[in-house]
Amino acid sequence: MKIHEYQGKEILRQFAVPVPRGYPAFTVQEAVEAAQKLGGPVWVVKAQIHAGGRGKGGGVKLARSIDEVKALASEILGMQLKTHQTGPGGQKVRRLLIEDGADIKKEYYVAAVTDRATQRVAMMASSEGGMDIEEVAHATPEKILKVFIDPAVGLTDAQGLELARGIGVPEASQAQAVDVLRKLYRCYMETDCSLAEINPLILEGNGNIKALDAKFNFDSNALFRHPEIVAYRDLDEEDPAEIEASKFDLAYIQLDGNIGCLVNGAGLAMATMDTIKLFGGEPANFLDVGGGATAEKVTEAFKIMLKNPEIKAILVNIFGGIMRCDTIADGVIVASKAVGLSVPLVVRMKGTNEDIGKKMLADSGLPIIAANTMADAAQAVVAAAAKQA
Repeated sequence: MKIHEYQGKEILRQFAVPVPRGYPAFTVQEAVEAAQKLGGPVWVVKAQIHAGGRGKGGGVKLARSIDEVKALASEILGMQLKTHQTGPGGQKVRRLLIEDGADIKKEYYVAAVTDRATQRVAMMASSEGGMDIEEVAHATPEKILKVFIDPAVGLTDAQGLELARGIGVPEASQAQAVDVLRKLYRCYMETDCSLAEINPLILEGNGNIKALDAKFNFDSNALFRHPEIVAYRDLDEEDPAEIEASKFDLAYIQLDGNIGCLVNGAGLAMATMDTIKLFGGEPANFLDVGGGATAEKVTEAFKIMLKNPEIKAILVNIFGGIMRCDTIADGVIVASKAVGLSVPLVVRMKGTNEDIGKKMLADSGLPIIAANTMADAAQAVVAAAAKQA
C-alpha cells in the first residue's frame, strides 16, 4: 500500500524527523487558507499523487504571493499529471500539499528497504538527492552507499556516520544526519514498511537537516496491525480492478497485454506469464486466486478480467494441491456461463481430482480448449488470442 507525501510527513513527525510545515488542500480555497496559515514569503504548491517525478511533470511549483498560490493551485488541481511512474495516461491530481519554502544548500537521498539477499534492512544513501535514484544507480552506482542492519541491534551510530560522511554531510551536521537515519530506521520497522524513502533529505543554509519529501510503501500483509495507516488509503490512486479484486481476496495486477491469466499460487502465476511471453504472447494480468478458491471467487475473477477490453483469450492454469481441480472446474463452468464468455478459454489442470475436473469441463458443453502441459497451454492461448486480434 502507498500513501501520499503529506501523509508520509505526518508519520515522520511522529518519529521526530524534521520536516517542513505544511497543510494538505483539496480545493483552491483550502490551498489559499493553508498559505495564509503558514505565512510567507515563499510557499511550495505540490501535487499529491502516488508517483515520483512530479516536479518534472509540472506538479511542483514555487509561489511568492497568495495570488500566485491561488493561481498555481487552480492550475495543478484537476490536471492529468504525467511522470515516468504514471504511464502515458497520467494521474489526476485531487490533492495538494501547501508547504513552507526551504533554504536548500545541498540535497541528499536516503531510504530504508528490505534486502532479500542478506535478509536484512538496507539503509541506502547518496549525495545525488533530488534525482531519480534509478538514474543514479545506472549512471553512477558508486554514489549509492549501503549498510545492512542487524535487526537485533538496529542502525548503529557507526553505520549512520559511515553513510553521513560517505555522502558528504558537513561535519557540523553529521550528528543530526545520523539521528535522522536512526529515526527513519525505527519508523520503517515500527510501521511495517517495505520502503521508507526521503528524496531529497536537505542540508539547509543554517546547517540543519530536514526531510523535504517522503515516500512510503507498506507491507499489505501487516496492515491489520496498523488501522491508522489503512485510514490513509486513497482509492482514487489505485486501479479499480485491483480494488474490486481485493474485496474477494484475489491478488490481481493489470498489465498491458491481451491474454488473461487465472492461476492458483503466485509462483505458478509468474511462471505462467513467463511461458506466455516465451511463446510470443503478452499477459493482460497477474491473477492468483489462492489455495481456497470457490466458484464465487473464480466467477468474480472472470468478471474482473473481462472488464479489460484488451482481453482476447484467457488461460486458466491450476495445480491441484490444496486446491482441488474439480472445484476449479466447477468455478470455471459457473463463471463462463455467468459472464457469457465470448473469448477463447484454455484450461490446463494437474493434481488432486484432475480427471474429475477434466471430465466436468468436457461434459459442460462449453468451447474450452484443454491442454496437458504449460507449454501446450501457452501455445494454444497465444494462437487463440492472435486469431481474435
